[in-house]
Amino acid sequence: MLRRLLDFFEKSGTGNRGQGTVDNNSRQQYQKTSLGRGLFVSIRYLLLVVLVFCLETCTVSSPAQVPVNQYVRRYLDVAEPVAIAVDGKGETKLFDGEDLSVGKELFSENCQRCHVGGANLINPTVSLSLERLAQATPPRDNLNGLIAFMRQPMTYDGTEESFSCREVEESWIPQEEIEKLAAFVIRAAQKGPGWGSEDLF
Repeated sequence: MLRRLLDFFEKSGTGNRGQGTVDNNSRQQYQKTSLGRGLFVSIRYLLLVVLVFCLETCTVSSPAQVPVNQYVRRYLDVAEPVAIAVDGKGETKLFDGEDLSVGKELFSENCQRCHVGGANLINPTVSLSLERLAQATPPRDNLNGLIAFMRQPMTYDGTEESFSCREVEESWIPQEEIEKLAAFVIRAAQKGPGWGSEDLF
């Protein structure tokens, strides 16, 4: 009887030790699984944060589209980008409706007081018509010539400085914007009905 009891307790002890080993193995496996799941969730969360940040950055840095001005759309024929002469030697640059709309806005803000409709209230005989621009010295019917005049105004014959127009420094209107302003004036002179008419005076 005693022998049987000893055998029973011995087997029970062995069984418990085996169960303890199983429990330890299960615990370690569970810990590894939990750690793996935690890392997976953290990585997914990090990727989501990075994706949202990138989308917001792209959205903020993208320039807002400028609506095409009604006058530009109706009269200046800008269904497709138009070529504006750069230097009078055959080189051209393309401007679309949005570019010319920016140019018109700049013209309205800075030039229209003296040059409404392409006229010249200071010197009515020298309007912004295509013919008058082309006959100036040097010619102003191209981007470089017109921008050079705006940067350093000269008399119509190019012999001396003119004080009838304010000098447009680059700190006031940067190069990219002044090109759009000049492009608008030239395109309006080409297509705008009554632009630069001297019959009003």
